[in-house]
Amino acid sequence: MTELFGIPLPALLGQLLLGLVNGSFYAMLSLGLAVIFGMLNIINFAHGALYMMGAFLAWMGMDLLGLNYWVMLGLAPLLVGLLGIVIERTMLQWLYKLDHLYGLLLTFGITLVIEGVFRSFYGVSGQPYSVPEQLQGATNLGFMILPNYRAWVVVASITVCLAVWALIEKTSLGAKLRAGTENPKLVQAFGINVPLMVTLTYAGGVALAAFAGVLAAPILQVSALMGSNLIIVVFAVVVIGGMGSILGSIVTGLGLGIVEGLTKVFYPEASNTVVFVVMAIVLLVRPAGLFGKEK
Repeated sequence: MTELFGIPLPALLGQLLLGLVNGSFYAMLSLGLAVIFGMLNIINFAHGALYMMGAFLAWMGMDLLGLNYWVMLGLAPLLVGLLGIVIERTMLQWLYKLDHLYGLLLTFGITLVIEGVFRSFYGVSGQPYSVPEQLQGATNLGFMILPNYRAWVVVASITVCLAVWALIEKTSLGAKLRAGTENPKLVQAFGINVPLMVTLTYAGGVALAAFAGVLAAPILQVSALMGSNLIIVVFAVVVIGGMGSILGSIVTGLGLGIVEGLTKVFYPEASNTVVFVVMAIVLLVRPAGLFGKEK
C-alpha cells in the first residue's frame, strides 16, 4: 500500500476529504456571517441556531410531511430567510448605529430562545436523516473511495459561495448593496429602497446558514446543539479571514477545514484547537485578518 509521510495514502486522502467537507460548512457559514457583518455591521451570533433550524426543518419536512431532500434544500432556506426578515424588521433595525455589543447580545438571546424551543420538543439526542437515494453509495477513484454525498456537499458549497461572492463583488446589485451600507442617504436619493435591501441582505445571510444545515443533515445527526458546537469555530474562521471579507471567509473556511483534517492525521490531539492557534498567530501578525482591510 502506498504511503506518504508514513501514512497510508487512502487514510490520508480520506482525512483530507473530511477536512474539505468540514471546510465547506465553515466557508458557507462564515460567508453568511461576513455578508451580514459587512453589510449590516451586526455580529450575528444567532447564525449557528439558524443553521440548526435549517437542518431540523429538513428533518421535519421528511418526517411529518414526506418532503424529500431536494424540496427541503430549497424550502428550508426560504423559511429561515422569512424568519430572518421578521428578526431584522422587529429587532435588529434598531441596533445598526449602536455598539457591536448590543447586536451580539441580542442575537445571542435569539440563539438561546431558538435552541430552547427545539430542545424542549426534541431533547438533545440526534435525529437521523438519510442520504437522498440519488447520492447514496461511493465512487472508486482507484486511490480512494469517494462517498458520493460528501462530494456533492463540497461541490454545492463551493458553487454557492462563489455565486454569492460574484453577486456582491461583480454585479450592479452588489455595488448598490455596498453603497447602501456606506452612505444610505445618498443611495436613497437615487430612489433605491435601502431598508429593503438591508432586510433582504440579512435574510439572504441566514438563508445561507439554513442551506448549510440541510447539507449537513445527512452527515451529522440533527440535534438542537449542532449549531452551538460549530459557531465558535466559524467565528474564528471569520476573524482569520477578516471581518466582513467575503472572499476571505470562503478561502479561509476551506483552507482551515483542510488544515484541521491534516492535523487529525499527524497530531490528533491538536485537531480541536488548531483553528484557534492559527487565529492567534494571524491576529499577532495581521490584526485585521488575512483579507481584512487595516483601518
